[in-house]
Amino acid sequence: MSKILIFSETRNNAKGVKAVTLEILGKLYGHEVDVAIIGDLSEEAVAALAQYGAKNIHLIKGAGLDNYSPEGYAKALKGVIEKNSYDYVFSGATALGKDLLPRVAGIFNAGMASDVVNFIFENDIFKGTRPQFAGKCLSKVEIVGPRPHFITIRPNALGMNQTTKSGSVNKIADNFDAGPLRATIKEIIKGASEKLDLTEAKIIVSGGRAMKARENFKVLHDLADVIGATVGASRAAVDSGYADHSMQVGQTGKTVSPALYIACGISGAIQHLAGMRTSKVIVAINTDPDAPIFTKADYGIVGDLFKVVPIFAEEFKALLKGQS
Repeated sequence: MSKILIFSETRNNAKGVKAVTLEILGKLYGHEVDVAIIGDLSEEAVAALAQYGAKNIHLIKGAGLDNYSPEGYAKALKGVIEKNSYDYVFSGATALGKDLLPRVAGIFNAGMASDVVNFIFENDIFKGTRPQFAGKCLSKVEIVGPRPHFITIRPNALGMNQTTKSGSVNKIADNFDAGPLRATIKEIIKGASEKLDLTEAKIIVSGGRAMKARENFKVLHDLADVIGATVGASRAAVDSGYADHSMQVGQTGKTVSPALYIACGISGAIQHLAGMRTSKVIVAINTDPDAPIFTKADYGIVGDLFKVVPIFAEEFKALLKGQS
């Protein structure tokens, strides 16, 4: 059986791991899987990894690893992979994962599959599925050449496979000196929002050019507060100055795959669809009944978003209050 490693990012000051790590672990349930983390991890997070089937957790520390740098992290991850002879290395297709894993694959001169949305192992061979051509089609991918092979998984694509594994995992301290680095990060300034990043969010409410002004996004934030969503935007809204680039969903923004995507005043240009078409359920609100977004939506409402969205918020409040 292949030896598998998942490189995991932490969140909330190492109190937990990103959800995509648990998604990958759940999908690999039944395999022997280790997890590598740079830095510390809380006992609660360790217990969650154990529940989802992790066998060993490598806690990597050393000079030059206090802040992320692709060069330093790649050197450290390379050391863990070589030391334990892993056959496959997984990571989330996050901003960091997309930056780090190709570098490590290059160091090993090995093959890589990026932004995978589903996979299986047949006869110990990885077989994955990934979108191509702005999501217009899905392709089957296999990796050839020398191992280890590298794979990044789109967050929220696999879903959570709840497991019942109990017991402990082995925590292994790995120390690696990254050595001299050509570039280092001196400071990381967090955004003001405490909501989940778009790539991790289970529910997203996005606005398009029809929002008309930056202040009008408040109506989307009000709905998002009620249902625990993150607010996104189309490129048209960002280019018009209505929203920050960090909120942009689409081919030139962030690729998302939430359980629910509510598109408000978004026409549905192919560039936007490329970033959200793998959403589980899509709800579209638009005054134009012929808007392309309706061809991809599971539910469509032809109407003024400034009238419809507040009604959504009130109805959700009532529903949630009834469940409490």
